[in-house]
Amino acid sequence: MPAVRVLLLCEYSALNGAERSMLATLAGVRSAGFEFAALAPPEGPLAEALSRHGVPVVSWTLDDSSGRRLPREMLRRRLADELARIRPALVHANSLSMGRLSGPVAKAAGIPSIAHLRDILRLSRRAIDDVNCHTRLLAVSEATRRFHVAAGLDAAKTRVLYNGVDLEQFRPRSPTGFLHRELGLAPGSFLVGTIGQISLRKGQDVLARAAARLADELPLVHYLVIGQRLSEKAESRQFEADLRAIAEGPLAGRFHFLGLRSDVDRILNELALLVHPARQEPLGRVLLEAAASGVPVVAADVGGTREIFPPDASAARLVPAGSAEALTSAIRQLIAESELRRDLSRAARLRAEQRFDVHQAAAKLAVQYREVSGGSEVAT
Repeated sequence: MPAVRVLLLCEYSALNGAERSMLATLAGVRSAGFEFAALAPPEGPLAEALSRHGVPVVSWTLDDSSGRRLPREMLRRRLADELARIRPALVHANSLSMGRLSGPVAKAAGIPSIAHLRDILRLSRRAIDDVNCHTRLLAVSEATRRFHVAAGLDAAKTRVLYNGVDLEQFRPRSPTGFLHRELGLAPGSFLVGTIGQISLRKGQDVLARAAARLADELPLVHYLVIGQRLSEKAESRQFEADLRAIAEGPLAGRFHFLGLRSDVDRILNELALLVHPARQEPLGRVLLEAAASGVPVVAADVGGTREIFPPDASAARLVPAGSAEALTSAIRQLIAESELRRDLSRAARLRAEQRFDVHQAAAKLAVQYREVSGGSEVAT
């Protein structure tokens, strides 16, 4: 049977959690009888990754040459032209923004479509109506689904599909000490890391405040911030500046900004602890990767995080969002208790194996594609 052509709609050129989650499923979904093309920014890490996966990229940007967002109706006219030219059997919008943009266009063109709900964000009534135009809506967690359905999204169209992680790429390994050598740290130092875009939502400031409280008590602990700030808004710039200021004083030389890294799978194995102090999190990809890697986790109890680490699984330590005091206590205990870290490590890996294997995620996504497309073949 000929493959079913899926057109992926991608908003950003970077490789953030949404993009990496999508890329992780491509091989498995392709083996189930689908082929892909993507509307995406033509340059950057995402375009390079799509090329490595054999996915042709049709140039697509939302902004003009000065970086300002183009009018929505202009973008919709451009999208309608691309759909008429490419004639996909199915459209898959990989972000909430692209879902809003494409919903009315795909509906008017009579093309089955899916919007992926990877964010917990308040939507206007008009935005909800636009997203509801899709044939199906996929939420990355029950928490994400509940939030959007309560706001007016069509419950009958909305399914939960957990992201998956490559359990071979992300797996428990003995630390090699390469980060200690890279940073010039003593071999006995503990590394506590946080991974994600530098932003208020990810809560790195909460970790910095907790680290400052522990500075004298835990002199052998070093803190690593892996990620970068993407937003150019004034408040985002100020957030990063304030974060770097907190990291001075008693933490000088022990709070390290490593920027964007391509070796997160190896970095995780070097950590004594992964801290995820996010103020909101639909289903944190780094939490899935840490669980698969067998890294002990302390995470803010928000969004879909409890679905990764339910209390009865004892696979992570969850703390209230925004509480530097609770985070301080959790870090103190886990640094002190190596046996507890080992218990969390084993339980986290088991959770990843049971619920978040990328092969399971790809198979379930292929089922959604088949149901929504009706098994339509590639247009010729």
